[in-house]
Amino acid sequence: MRRHIFFLICLLFFSIQHINAQNDESYIQCEDTCRHVHGIDLSHYQGEVFWESVGANSKMAYVYLKATEGSTHIDKTYERNIDLAHRYGLKVGSYHFFRPKTDLTKQLENFKSQCRPGDQDLIPMIDIESTGGLKTEEFCDSLFKFLDMVEKAYRQKPLLYTYTNFYNKHLKGKIDDYKLMIAQYSEEQPKLEDGRDYTMWQYTSKGRINGINTYVDKSRFMGRHSMREIRFKHF
Repeated sequence: MRRHIFFLICLLFFSIQHINAQNDESYIQCEDTCRHVHGIDLSHYQGEVFWESVGANSKMAYVYLKATEGSTHIDKTYERNIDLAHRYGLKVGSYHFFRPKTDLTKQLENFKSQCRPGDQDLIPMIDIESTGGLKTEEFCDSLFKFLDMVEKAYRQKPLLYTYTNFYNKHLKGKIDDYKLMIAQYSEEQPKLEDGRDYTMWQYTSKGRINGINTYVDKSRFMGRHSMREIRFKHF
């Protein structure tokens, strides 16, 4: 009797694990089953990247690399990663993690020190995930001033990265002139409350790819959108 119960428990456990694996795979590796253009974003959290293997993956067309955060932080892997990503054939963009309570001029100078136009294939991306404790109005005032500064510096609007709930709570209806990458880690595509279009969807933070030994964020273009829309314009 005990053996029979133990067998049933084991069977139930492995069945659940199998179902969970199937569910994870259905969206974590969705580049295997769809025709959209896919890419990744990386920072020092991924450790050493073996770019020859990453570049050999025909499903991955682009990479956004973390360059800076706030007024002083520079990602320690940025310089190496951008050089090798180019060498192995990926289209490359750079992003800055925005700190709304930190001096805006110093943040821009920090970003410009790393995100050099000659190295960029894709427009700069601003990572927006926190209000820094500010009220929405104060936060947006800081953000919009910074976005204007970035646009003047690079002579083109940046791509904005945020997640669904943050957009709906703080940014809805306020950034219609910007292209968006929306993060939502689920099988369902993001739905923004104002119904606006977005260019890219970051669909998992637990992707796997040859050449990277940790989980990696994966994203793709939506519908009719393509990489042409975010190409860096060299004047």
